[in-house]
Amino acid sequence: MIDIREVGPRDGLQVESPLTVEQRIEFIQCLIAAGVNHIEIASFMRDDLVPSMAGAEQVVAGVPARAGLTRTGLVANTKGAKRALACGLDEVTITVSLSETYSQKNTGKSRREALTTTGEILNCIDAKIPTDVVISCAFGSPYADVSMQHDLLKFVDEFRGLGCDRITLADTTGEATPRLIREALALVGTDVGLHLHETRGTGLVNAIAGLEAGVRRFDCSLGGIGGSPFANGAAGNVATETLVFLLHDLGYQTSIDLDKLLAVAPLLSQMIGHRLPSALAHLH
Repeated sequence: MIDIREVGPRDGLQVESPLTVEQRIEFIQCLIAAGVNHIEIASFMRDDLVPSMAGAEQVVAGVPARAGLTRTGLVANTKGAKRALACGLDEVTITVSLSETYSQKNTGKSRREALTTTGEILNCIDAKIPTDVVISCAFGSPYADVSMQHDLLKFVDEFRGLGCDRITLADTTGEATPRLIREALALVGTDVGLHLHETRGTGLVNAIAGLEAGVRRFDCSLGGIGGSPFANGAAGNVATETLVFLLHDLGYQTSIDLDKLLAVAPLLSQMIGHRLPSALAHLH
């Protein structure tokens, strides 16, 4: 079984004009009805910093816990972690950049400061719910300040030593190729997730390279929406429907009903007010 984590309601919508809390809940509930059982639904950041993610507690309350469903949310500090715990979230994600420049642009912190903050968050969570550390710019950055050989394994070892439950390698700005995917997995092992972007149109082939190497966890977003507000030109995520289509064709199982998922695409397009990047989203 391949674990598909749908990140559209958080990573996807963070770069869009803000939707209402009710619209975001409706989107998430439609994803659940299509069989999506692992969803990044909220970001516990300051509302004034990320207005598109305002009302995290209301969103979580509108998506009640249920058996077989994992509701995850992004936290950036212990305050966010406490909020996530208080509203009964199932999992938290913590993002730390391998790129010093991107880290400064994204969080205003150095890599070392971000590592310290991650340790503080993990201590705050105290194993009450699972944690996933997402290493952004894991395969390179447009600032030419990332070395997989020297930095990636060190980062992964540090986070494993801190006691996080999962690690995800994120190609935040679309630098990865199948070769780089294979090289990274040879360094850190395949017990990681992959979070891939389509900046250079290679996200899907990178996902297949990871799959062939043994990865069984993937982040993606319906319609291929998303991007990074801190990286010029960074395109959206790998489209959930396209990856699921290929996985099913290759004989892999997911929890998702593809026809029901595709039926959600027009609703999402209407909500955000523009055409979805994914080609498959328009063939239903």
